[in-house]
Amino acid sequence: MLEFKYDTQLLIEGEGLDEDEINDYILANFKGDSLLCVGDEELIKLHYHTNEPWRILEYCSTLGEIFDIVVEDMDRQSRGLKG
Repeated sequence: MLEFKYDTQLLIEGEGLDEDEINDYILANFKGDSLLCVGDEELIKLHYHTNEPWRILEYCSTLGEIFDIVVEDMDRQSRGLKG
């Protein structure tokens, strides 16, 4: 059993984005692991394992336009099922 079930990935497009600020906010406010937040002031790629992907999507949507959203159930994948 995985502690954090959902692999959440997305892109954020906006202005004045700060990958370190986003990274720190997520770590301080959302439970999860394997956080990756990279990019520049206009485009950020985010990857995070969490049990509440909708909260990550909600937060990221306040930063800019979100797209290429992928939420996969890693527990199902580990059992050989479609995530």
